[in-house]
Amino acid sequence: MTTRRRLGIVVYAPALVGNDGRTLAIVHGMEKALPGLRLEWRVSEGGRPIALPQRDAWLAERTQDGRFPLLCNGDESYPVTVSGRGRSGRLSPGGQPRFEVHAEMPLDKPVIAAAAAVLEAVAESAHALWGEATPDDAAVDIAYQTAPTQGGPPSPRRGLPALKLFEHIRSPEIPYYLGWLNYWSAGAARTIGFPDTSRDAELLSRARRTESGGWVVQLTDAPLDLDDRAHLDALKRAYERFPEIGGRVTPR
Repeated sequence: MTTRRRLGIVVYAPALVGNDGRTLAIVHGMEKALPGLRLEWRVSEGGRPIALPQRDAWLAERTQDGRFPLLCNGDESYPVTVSGRGRSGRLSPGGQPRFEVHAEMPLDKPVIAAAAAVLEAVAESAHALWGEATPDDAAVDIAYQTAPTQGGPPSPRRGLPALKLFEHIRSPEIPYYLGWLNYWSAGAARTIGFPDTSRDAELLSRARRTESGGWVVQLTDAPLDLDDRAHLDALKRAYERFPEIGGRVTPR
């Protein structure tokens, strides 16, 4: 039996302040972006889905302390999940606490078709600074760009560049790394210098502007597969184009 590939989405946003409405907006945005999706179940301690007849009220109550509890679609054969957590300022760029949202779903034709819209919905609803969506197998290679080795610094695979740890990046608007689909807020795009019409024609051909003035930028037509040389080259070109990403530029 083959294991179904999955798409992981993560966005980084300013910290939640009590129940500021963003968690519910994220859930509604995902349901609107992915046809047929209903995130109306929580997960028991044993891992079983439990229906939430009053999901919106339950979520509002549970996010009073700034947390975003795990929600799912209730289908164990086709699981879609979303949750969030805070990140201490001690472990974040600029010493500012952050709110991370994580979503996962099967990587099939309907999800591939809706992936950019789902990322945009999650990021815009969270008021994110930046985010990304990447298939799980490529995400493993990308994680090695920041994972320290026993000898010290990271040892990236496939000739990808080493990136700084999150807390060592100077600004929260600088993305930590690249993915297949990339969400850059207006501030993040400005910080990394996107778009430049003379250099970004290829990226702009697969980019969409968001309502808030940000961008969703897709590196490859098909989901990122780093066993495909053309996909690996596209990822490397993007890192070369945006040296700010991953904290690789030393401020003068």
